[in-house]
Amino acid sequence: MTPPTPSAAAPLEVTDASVETSPSPSTPKGSESRSPGRLAWTRFKRDKTGVISAYIVIFFVVISVAAPLIAKLYGKDPYTTYASQDPNLLNAFSYPAGPNGGMSGDFWFGIEPQLGRDVFTFLLYAIRNSLGIAAAAAVLTTVLGVLIGVTAGYLGGKVDYFVGRIIDILLSFPSTLFFIAFMPVVFGFFVAPDDNIPTSLRAFALIIVLSFFGWSSIARLLRGQVLGLREREFIEAAKITGASPMRIVFKELLPNLWTPIIIQFTLLLPLYVTSEAGLSFLGVGMIDPTPDWGVMIARGAQFYTEDFTFMLFPGLSMVIFVLAFNLLGDSVRDALDPKSRR
Repeated sequence: MTPPTPSAAAPLEVTDASVETSPSPSTPKGSESRSPGRLAWTRFKRDKTGVISAYIVIFFVVISVAAPLIAKLYGKDPYTTYASQDPNLLNAFSYPAGPNGGMSGDFWFGIEPQLGRDVFTFLLYAIRNSLGIAAAAAVLTTVLGVLIGVTAGYLGGKVDYFVGRIIDILLSFPSTLFFIAFMPVVFGFFVAPDDNIPTSLRAFALIIVLSFFGWSSIARLLRGQVLGLREREFIEAAKITGASPMRIVFKELLPNLWTPIIIQFTLLLPLYVTSEAGLSFLGVGMIDPTPDWGVMIARGAQFYTEDFTFMLFPGLSMVIFVLAFNLLGDSVRDALDPKSRR
């Protein structure tokens, strides 16, 4: 007998090994392995406005850090009165003798009326001092706001109530008025009323006053975020496993708060740049001969009717930096939180 042959109608057995799986065409290749940080970076790189603003901000930061080196290569400093060395630099009315504020190959941005200081190096150090004070105040404000806001939101109860009332009181203050009023108070803690105030003390007082009145807005925002997060399942699970409050705050809460913290910092820095310049313009912050954006604008306001050049460079540079940083902050916010665009 011959063995039976398989019927043509009999179904063929298909094994799992014979099935070739292929990636779904609707799923972007490699998107599942991207972290939120990489996704935010990708979104940010697509924003041309944000990228250009970042380059402008980096440029200002670089020249502020490298100001002493640039001044050394340039061959001048912001304190020397070059008109006393060469009286021909100023005319009979103590204004620059040359055109456009005395701009030349020796003085790229011209010279200052009356004193004859070099505008280019004075502006370099003004950017350095103003950005340094504003950045220090923004960092201190952010640290205070994070510590107080997260602590109040996590502990709740009487602590949250007490901190909330302090925040309400601080937010009700007219900040500019109290900036002006509290600067002499801070000076009085360290020097007698008739003594000269050191430049370092003026910078320290600006940082303290700006931070004291600025932390409340960040603390209020983070307090609300923490009040919502502390009821989530992962926080309850951490408590059940015996995690300490410190571990819960740093390992569970803070990783979920980086987006609002970064966004608030990008909003604070340009605000503090203008606030610091305003206080120096009014004479309660940095004063002449210390280079500062506010000092330069205040000096330029005395001469703008006869020589607009001295006021042009500090005013234009500050507007460019503040505008670029605000646009950068908007781009960072959109990259970290795409829903904010809607």
